[in-house]
Amino acid sequence: MSTPASPLKLSTPLSEDEARSLRAGQKVVLSGTAYSCRDLAHKRIVKAISSGQEPPFDPQGQIIYYAGPTPARPGNPVGAMGPTTSYRMDPYVETLLEAGLRGMIGKGVRSARVKAMLARHGAVYLVATGGAGALLASRIREAQVIAYPDLGTEAVRRIELDGFPTYVAYDTVGGDLYEQGQARWRRK
Repeated sequence: MSTPASPLKLSTPLSEDEARSLRAGQKVVLSGTAYSCRDLAHKRIVKAISSGQEPPFDPQGQIIYYAGPTPARPGNPVGAMGPTTSYRMDPYVETLLEAGLRGMIGKGVRSARVKAMLARHGAVYLVATGGAGALLASRIREAQVIAYPDLGTEAVRRIELDGFPTYVAYDTVGGDLYEQGQARWRRK
C-alpha cells in the first residue's frame, strides 16, 4: 500500500507558473489572502468589470472561495464556511480569468467550457470537502466584508487562510479529479 504524498503548501497570490505546475488529485494547503463570495456578488463583479469599473479587489493572482459563512461565534472571524456548488459561478468565470484570477475553491463538477478556460488562462479549480464547514472555518484567521454588504453571507469578503486544505480538481493540462475517481472505482 502506498502512502499519500505530502500536501503541497502554497501561499497566495499564485503565479501562473505555480498554477500550471499543479495536477488533478494533488493535495494543496493554502495560506494567505483569498476572497469569498457567491453567485450574486459574482454577477456584480462581472458587471463592474464589463462596464469599465474597478472590481472590489484586484483579481490578479488571486483565489476566490465559493462560500458564504454562517454567523460567527464571539472571538471567531466566521462561523461554519463550507464550499458552495461551483457550477453556478460558471457564467462569470471567463471575465474573472481574463482579469487575472488564478484559482477558485468550491465543490462539484464544472462545465467543459470552464475546464478549457482554466487551461487557456493558467488557472486551477480546487475543491474543499463539502459538509466540513466548521473544520474549514478553523483555517480562516480573519474575514472582512469589502464589498456588497447588502448581500449578507454572499458579500465579498477578504479572508486570511492558514493551512486551508484543498485538492486540485481541474488542472491546466486537462486533468480531472472527478474522472480519475470514477475510473479508479469503476467495475470492470
